[in-house]
Amino acid sequence: MDVSAVRTEVETDRPPPRKKRAWKIVRNVVLGVLGTIFAIWLVLYITKGRFLRGTFESIVGRSLEREVSVGGDFQLYFAPVDIKFVAERMRIANPAWATRPDLFSARRIETRIPPLSLLWGRRRMRWLDLIDGRLDLEWDAAHRRNTWTFSEGKGEPFEMPLIGRATVSGTTLRYLDPRMRILVDVGFETIRAGAGRINDRLRFSGTGRALDSAFTLSGSLLSPNSTVANGENKLQATARFGRDWIDVAGTLPSATQIEGVPLRVSARGWNMAELLNILGVAIPESRAYRMRARMVKQGNDYRFTRLTGRFGDSDIAGRFTVRRGDPRIHIDADLTTRSLDIVDVAPFMGYNPDLIATRGVAAASGQRGPVPRLLPDARLRVDALRRFDADVRYKVAAVRSRRVPISNIDLTLDLDRSLLTLSPLTFSMARGEVASDIVIDARQAPVRTKYDIRLAPTPIARLLAGWGVEEAGTSGTVRARAQLVGVGDTVHRSLSTANGRIAITIPAGTMWTRNAQLSELDLGTFAYKMFQRKLKEPVRINCGLIGFTVRNGVAAADPILIDTTKNVVLGRGGFSFRTEAIDLAVRADGKKFSLFSGQSPVGIGGHFAAPKLDVISPQLVARAGVGLGLALVASPVGAVLAFVDIGDAKSAACGPVLGGATAAAQRTRGGDKRDDVGRGTTSKEENGKRKKFLGIF
Repeated sequence: MDVSAVRTEVETDRPPPRKKRAWKIVRNVVLGVLGTIFAIWLVLYITKGRFLRGTFESIVGRSLEREVSVGGDFQLYFAPVDIKFVAERMRIANPAWATRPDLFSARRIETRIPPLSLLWGRRRMRWLDLIDGRLDLEWDAAHRRNTWTFSEGKGEPFEMPLIGRATVSGTTLRYLDPRMRILVDVGFETIRAGAGRINDRLRFSGTGRALDSAFTLSGSLLSPNSTVANGENKLQATARFGRDWIDVAGTLPSATQIEGVPLRVSARGWNMAELLNILGVAIPESRAYRMRARMVKQGNDYRFTRLTGRFGDSDIAGRFTVRRGDPRIHIDADLTTRSLDIVDVAPFMGYNPDLIATRGVAAASGQRGPVPRLLPDARLRVDALRRFDADVRYKVAAVRSRRVPISNIDLTLDLDRSLLTLSPLTFSMARGEVASDIVIDARQAPVRTKYDIRLAPTPIARLLAGWGVEEAGTSGTVRARAQLVGVGDTVHRSLSTANGRIAITIPAGTMWTRNAQLSELDLGTFAYKMFQRKLKEPVRINCGLIGFTVRNGVAAADPILIDTTKNVVLGRGGFSFRTEAIDLAVRADGKKFSLFSGQSPVGIGGHFAAPKLDVISPQLVARAGVGLGLALVASPVGAVLAFVDIGDAKSAACGPVLGGATAAAQRTRGGDKRDDVGRGTTSKEENGKRKKFLGIF
């Protein structure tokens, strides 16, 4: 027997290797799956998947937990790769709490969807044909649920699917947010097709209401036929809110994609406060404005960069971001102004800028009656402050003003859950540096405001020069601080109830003799200096304090005390934030003998908006009467005796003065308690009776 033949036969009967057998199994499985898929595809393609209508309604309805129905033709199949979906008289119900029965309804909808987009990433439609579509998007009153989030729990923001091309007819969209008080109804015009091409323009228009502001909306989507190949879509839209307009323009990569796409935005109108009120953001009134910026939406953020524009006669530039939050909107801004007209600042203080420009501050303050008023009575919008938070930085290089020399404004604003903080707020006034911290607590009722305003040590000469006065011969400095706390929702009301202290201190320095003698009314010395032509000879100031204690809106001199080498200047009285009345008397007691000295108070009266200086005081008139009497009964020389100042004024201890201490703490240079600076009140006891001040006490 042939051994080799037997071996060959045995090898032929052996089973194939394991690898070959596994490969055959895999091949057969793949072929079976592909065959099954092809069979399903073929069945669906031939039948157009019409037999799946009931299954579609049941499965989709259960997954959405909503009623889903198709009342007409239904198609669901692969054509050849994309999923083609056609449904007539389709509707998806709204939840029971919604104000409209249907989330979506359409007479006919036809679309093609890439299959993989349903598994990974955002949903995408290659094209969409929609006839008589109705889409209703709505939040509940608590802003926790919405009609388009198909699950229990917190409602998610609405995201449109990416649509490469859209053909619509008679389609409308409605959006309602009760908490933000926003309602929008938009309709889309019909797109007509011809010669295998679609129109280049998709027009839309509608109306709406944001808070209490009604608006109209119109625009178009310029969609060239290249859109089919993922080309570009040019968007143009205009919204009008009364006297304000917003224009948006840009190029979208698809018909509905705005995420991350830079858009050109411009706004114009008569009042920025009316415009931002649409978002529930409260700002002071403004004059006519025109601005433009670049806007990019990233998630919940709307970022506006490259901002430039004007409001009134002032410029503005910078950037800001609006973040949609829950429950409040957040504003983050960094703004600058090169030149700010003082009239355009008026709204930030509660004044009407147009009235200021034409009739002055007193007319614009909103006050009426025979007495002019300066403090504004514009109310803080507490309700609006509860709807948003803010972080704002604002810088102004120069302020154009004929009377108020202000420049270099630097403001940091923080609004956190109705707590408004302006800190720091710094600026230069008449070349003096002012820093302030203002905290407005609107979390409580009534609103509580804390003021802390400080003037850094500043040469008096610089201040005088800033106000247009020659500064030569003056070397003294001045510093000041006001700390007040009041309640009320207007500047006038908060100051009318304020308590605190105001102090202006003057360290050692010199002043013009002319200015000093005029304030002292030392007629003899002034005449002597005038004849000797030495009007600018310096007079030494040892120290000075102009202090007021404020109680319930009334400021009492506490004390007014200025010590010079020749005189001690004292003041009594005060002023009222309530009535804005001023009732001050300042007099100078000489330290040296003076033959001709008025030695009587200079009265400062009137009101904040119209102060008055009364040089001829009743005391001076009385002394003149005494002098006249002496001249009649004695001799002309006797009349001079009524104006003689024996020079017995006591020098002040400068420690308490420079420390801003109250009247009770003031001392003479010898250490004795002063009895000529009052008691820090606006009333005094005379014969056991209390004298009224400003008609208040």
